[in-house]
Amino acid sequence: MQESFFRRHPIVTQLLLMLLISVGIIILVFIGIRIYSRHGKVYELADLTMCPVDSLQRANPLKLEFVVLDSLYREGLGGGRIISQDPKPGTFIKKHRKIYVTTTAFRPDDAVVPDITGGVTLRNAIAQLEGVGLKGGTLKFVDSPFRNTIIEMTYKGKVIYAGQKLVNGAKVDLVVGLGDDPQKAYGVVPFVIGKKMDRVRYEILSASFNVGTEHFDGVKDRASAVVYKQTPSYDGISRIPFGAKVELWYCDADEQKINKMVTEYTIDSSAITNPSVQVEWGSSSDDTPFEDEGFGW
Repeated sequence: MQESFFRRHPIVTQLLLMLLISVGIIILVFIGIRIYSRHGKVYELADLTMCPVDSLQRANPLKLEFVVLDSLYREGLGGGRIISQDPKPGTFIKKHRKIYVTTTAFRPDDAVVPDITGGVTLRNAIAQLEGVGLKGGTLKFVDSPFRNTIIEMTYKGKVIYAGQKLVNGAKVDLVVGLGDDPQKAYGVVPFVIGKKMDRVRYEILSASFNVGTEHFDGVKDRASAVVYKQTPSYDGISRIPFGAKVELWYCDADEQKINKMVTEYTIDSSAITNPSVQVEWGSSSDDTPFEDEGFGW
């Protein structure tokens, strides 16, 4: 009886067995990878902004791991709320993934008041305050030969001095000189459409005006909201008295919407006023020296 091919060629038999075993191992590896990586099981990541990170860690059906990268103090918001996330909302993720977040701090750090009196200009003073973590508050203009320079700093109605400590983010009110020529104490309101709150405040105060009422109707995150309307509106010509208030309206907007706001902005020429208007100034002791000048602030 003739022997079979595999009996006569045992090496071929062994090679075939090795090949089958290798293919089996490869198939098992791919099956394991598929199970481990949950191939095809992806979920859309929700917008977690303003959600308390502690509650998300407890109620977490996707078993996500939240990694807090940083904590920033936001006035008016409680601590432990998410203000940014990576991956971004709408990203498709799998279970057990890490989500990197920045949260709100429970309390602000301390900031040291800089020396901005004695000849420092208003614009420079605002920059120095923000540089140490403070903010410019209300500007009060008084008679002084030193135009647009800081005469005094106050916090919650009390005079403060360089070197004192305040909570990070505190608003420092400034007493500012009008100068020896009241007719020069006018300026053009800055264009702040499409800009965020911190930048808007810096530009308005630096231009010698006050931030008026701020409207946040429907805004989800004030820190990322942008201005879509301002009063007085910008025309690049009209001059209003230093210390006047600029009222602001905010909305949530992405980059495309912001670009559209800016590029489609039109100037209302009917609102342009005479930039050389003459005004009689009131007493420097008046807390609101511009209210009697017919400007409505």
